[in-house]
Amino acid sequence: MGVVGVGVAWLLARPGGPDPSSALRVLADWLGATTLGLGLLRTDLFPVRSRPPVWREIAITAAAWTLVEGALLATAAAESFGGGIGSLSISSFGTFLTGINVGQLGLVTVACTAAACVYATAAYRQGRDSSTVPVVVLAVIALVARPITGHMSQQPFGAIFVAVHIVAASVWLGVLTAMAVTLRSRGAWTAHLPIFSRCAWWSVWILAVSGTVNAAVKIGSVGGLVDTGYGRIVLAKTLLLVVLVLLARRLRATWLVSVAAHRTKADESTVRAAMHVCILTGAFGLAAALATTA
Repeated sequence: MGVVGVGVAWLLARPGGPDPSSALRVLADWLGATTLGLGLLRTDLFPVRSRPPVWREIAITAAAWTLVEGALLATAAAESFGGGIGSLSISSFGTFLTGINVGQLGLVTVACTAAACVYATAAYRQGRDSSTVPVVVLAVIALVARPITGHMSQQPFGAIFVAVHIVAASVWLGVLTAMAVTLRSRGAWTAHLPIFSRCAWWSVWILAVSGTVNAAVKIGSVGGLVDTGYGRIVLAKTLLLVVLVLLARRLRATWLVSVAAHRTKADESTVRAAMHVCILTGAFGLAAALATTA
């Protein structure tokens, strides 16, 4: 669904964007959000008695995230020097990593994702109950490192708004994805879903406020919502957010009540979570396209 979101954005914004790398970017964002969500499942946000094992999942997800971020870094370097990746020399790539701001931030991102992978792998192999807080911290740094240098970075507190927006979206998608991947009992869903529901409620409000500020600064006028590709993608993203909020309200009134009463099987909860994740990744696809649209 993330790629579908990028495709819709391309139809809305052509010929001014988005960049083809948006497809890789949405995959990186989803993997990053999932890594963050898996880490959060074993923090004090959730009850100790029902915390699932997550180290293997974190190691796999963080490893995939590192590979995708590496591909994004190589793509950005090739675009910076002109030509394709095949024509990018090692010396040029090294210059990009050490002498250009985008490359330096990309290197920080890859270092954080790789460190999260190594830490999770060590914890899994040693079989000890280590803290996932380092994974959460590394994931947050990696998620915000690249976006905070965008157009909002030129505005007062702009980078903070962008960082808050990204983290809120990642918590919403990441925790739900992590729950769908790891929770296998009715009792675990009963313990986790109400907490996630409260986190998602706060995420929605944070996304609405920060997203409105970001769009207002970038677009500058109401007419820009229709006249520019960027504005049309913002409208599509807003519409999808409204659909997600309405769906979440319905699920809160039905699924959450049923889970709290132990009337919903674990498999059914997993399917519902997976369906919601699919729609959320569509919004992430629009967001990834938005970041590379003029």
